[in-house]
Amino acid sequence: MNRSESALIDGRKLSSELQALAAAEPDEGRRRPLVLTRLKEVLREGRARAEERLLAGQQGSACARSLSDMMDEIIRATYDVGAHIVYRVEKPSTAERMAVVAVGGYGRGMLAPGSDIDLLFVLPYKQTPWGESVVEFMLYMLWDLGLKVGHATRNVDECIRLSHSDMTIRTAILESRFLWGEEKLFADLEQRFDIEVVKGTGPEFIAAKLAERDERHRRQGASRYLVEPNVKEGKGGLRDLHTLFWIAKYFYRVRSGDALVEAGVFSRAELALFRKAENFLWSVRCHLHFLTGRAEERISFDVQREMAVRLGYTSHPGMKDVERFMKHYFLYAKDVGDLTLIFCSALEEEHAKQTPLLNRLFGVSPRRRRRKIAGTTDFVVEHDRINMADPHVFVRDPVNLIRLFHLADKHDLAFHPDAMKAVTRSLKLIDADIREDKTANRLFLELLSSRNQPEIVLRRMNEAGVLGRFVPDFGKIVAMMQFNMYHHYTVDEHLIRSIGVLAGIDRGERSQDHPLANSLIATLQDRTVLYVAMLLHDIAKGRPEDHSIAGARVARRLGPRFGLTPAETETVAWLVEHHLLMSMVAQSRDLGDRKTIQDFAAVVQSLERLKLLLILTIADITAVGPGVWNGWKGQLLRTLYYETEPLLTGGHSQISRDKRVAAAKEELDQALSGWPDAEREAYLERHYPAYWLRVDLARKIAHAELIREADATGKSLATAVAVRSFEGVTEITVLAPDHPRLLSMIAGACTAGGSNIVDAQIFTTTDGRAIDTIFIAREFDTDEEETRRALKVGALIEDALSGSVALPEAIARKAKPRARIKAFTVETRILFDNSWSNQFTVIEASGIDRPGLLYDLTRSISDLNLNIASAHIATFGERAVDVFYVTDLMGRKVTNAGREAGIRRRLAEVFNGAMAGEKAPLKRVG
Repeated sequence: MNRSESALIDGRKLSSELQALAAAEPDEGRRRPLVLTRLKEVLREGRARAEERLLAGQQGSACARSLSDMMDEIIRATYDVGAHIVYRVEKPSTAERMAVVAVGGYGRGMLAPGSDIDLLFVLPYKQTPWGESVVEFMLYMLWDLGLKVGHATRNVDECIRLSHSDMTIRTAILESRFLWGEEKLFADLEQRFDIEVVKGTGPEFIAAKLAERDERHRRQGASRYLVEPNVKEGKGGLRDLHTLFWIAKYFYRVRSGDALVEAGVFSRAELALFRKAENFLWSVRCHLHFLTGRAEERISFDVQREMAVRLGYTSHPGMKDVERFMKHYFLYAKDVGDLTLIFCSALEEEHAKQTPLLNRLFGVSPRRRRRKIAGTTDFVVEHDRINMADPHVFVRDPVNLIRLFHLADKHDLAFHPDAMKAVTRSLKLIDADIREDKTANRLFLELLSSRNQPEIVLRRMNEAGVLGRFVPDFGKIVAMMQFNMYHHYTVDEHLIRSIGVLAGIDRGERSQDHPLANSLIATLQDRTVLYVAMLLHDIAKGRPEDHSIAGARVARRLGPRFGLTPAETETVAWLVEHHLLMSMVAQSRDLGDRKTIQDFAAVVQSLERLKLLLILTIADITAVGPGVWNGWKGQLLRTLYYETEPLLTGGHSQISRDKRVAAAKEELDQALSGWPDAEREAYLERHYPAYWLRVDLARKIAHAELIREADATGKSLATAVAVRSFEGVTEITVLAPDHPRLLSMIAGACTAGGSNIVDAQIFTTTDGRAIDTIFIAREFDTDEEETRRALKVGALIEDALSGSVALPEAIARKAKPRARIKAFTVETRILFDNSWSNQFTVIEASGIDRPGLLYDLTRSISDLNLNIASAHIATFGERAVDVFYVTDLMGRKVTNAGREAGIRRRLAEVFNGAMAGEKAPLKRVG
């Protein structure tokens, strides 16, 4: 079907109809609404037809072209009414002429449903009253249609002068396209622009466009693997393709993709890839605009699932429809990156850019033009970039496809675009023989475990397609996203970033954030196994089974291929299988409960494994995304390490519980030596054994002073605040009369105060008071601001406990559900376990997070006549995992099956119910 046959509207018919309408109505006040109403009908029907075709499977590029064609006809018809009916001039002077020109994105002849309409009104001389009236008529008509119109009115001289000084205007005119009016004016502009602006300024334009691209990537996020990408402005998006085409038009003076093949820039296959990527991205953009009803360019979580359905994706085992859609998106973004590299290589061959500009692009500075690399005759260095010594190095020895990256890392070299272009064109050389080649695997292992910059080199290796070909299991997770709010990057990007974090710890660059890992990594018996486990820990994502267990199988298969011994392979497999264990135990178990530590130690079994698992866990969490790692998680992991270490080294002495309680009392007795003897002795009898065994000395002293001051002033209710800068949390201690709902009320007050509880310890004194310590996530950078905020939260807790604040209403006012969470469904799971603690029943409640959830859970637990001894709160994006150590009112575990089932039911209802404090909406009458 040709372009005219697929038109959304009949332009000639529309123009004739509108002119007839306008001519038949002499009253201007009634004429304009008649024309506008008809135009609105045409626009609405045309867009509906375009969406209908798109949903029926029309390609995105075709949709964008048809929408642009429709806009052309609407603008032409509007011009005809304005110029020939409303402001008709019988004998126009030479000044009363005008060319209506599409510029910018509209000039390319492609529009998304919500795209701006950029117009240039070209005049022969200065503006005339006729020209001003026609332009004003057209603009107001287009604005009243609800269109976003960018416009400029200039004569040809002004266009040329401004193009010299303003790169945005130059780019807009580069893509100009005649629409209607005086075509000779446009031809004059086009010819003069070519001669007076473009000629001889190629390097300047290219440098400016690449600088714009770099700044755009910086604003949008430097990675093309962000899980909520911007289809227009993001890395690997449409704007990157547009930039290539701008440069091609400017430097090669071409108007089509076929001309780029003729110029030797792209091969036919690469041009096909360009068009395929462009078509896919336009499909995504058009669907996104139609779906949201606006010019939305970000593929956010709340639209991804419906976008997948609109584009025809279905779920496969191990992968949701939305994950398959986003994987394809990221693969196309990667293709755009490959095309950019090939294009830059062609530019350099043509000497279109000065070398310093390319060096800026690739982050290097020139020293010598060409030199040899020690130990190889296949590669050379050009301007600090590794390149092939001749075009046949990969065909001659395919191991060179791995050696190239190994040498780049070893000698700290950037990659020459010629070399990378040759790599992407030689991927088929990486076959089963190369994968089993001992030299290739040795080089890869050395690169992987390098202390230099393995992250940067592995990323280039991945983007070139080599990593996925050499390790096919890695290829399966390239561009794979996980549809949740926790992970910020695709799986392959996360794995590569985790290698970067690990290498940073190895080089000693992260000692401030990770002091224990920094000190331990130098003591490892074999650091290589840690790097291999880091690369493989998520390698089995997207499979139907548990990715940790499946990943361990992959590790056992790949270990011997990489050259690992059987013992090393088994260590890697163990780390992959248990890579989530330490994080889970640290964040959602009571580290003061001896059984927690014993069970963890029984799985780990050796000090070397404990060290490896700690470092791997830290790098894994840190690489998830910005803000995921914090000092509190670090503190929990260090505590777990220090508590477990003695059990694995035989240093744990089996002192009886009574003796350990007595020792803790003696320790505090000495610390409070300034107190009167009688007061000190009485205080030591106020706490139960659990308190003495689970609270450190510094907190015991702080609690003693808080209780003493409250007693002296006769206060039954008091709070104290301590800012923990390194841990990234703020500690609030609450002293109050013991009450079953105490933790629930504290949680509610924190919700009302906008604070996020991450952990809680609850203790009861022998005289019927409770001393609860909660840890809230830090919000401010400075300790002063954070302290002020914490004092306000503490005051709110006191108000709630004293009854001066009605919690449900306060929570309802403050806690607004997060819109992004609505896009997700999370299975509710209530786990009950009496084996995780010798003293308590442990309840793990997980499901969709929402404001007020902890308040509702703790309130329900109190209603169920359970006492909470400790609570451990973790959030992974949209998923909350809250763990409670509880007993019945008699201090015993819950062992009755019927009661357990009732508790499960009640807590599951909390996840499925309304938000805390939420009232039923009033029905509107009438």
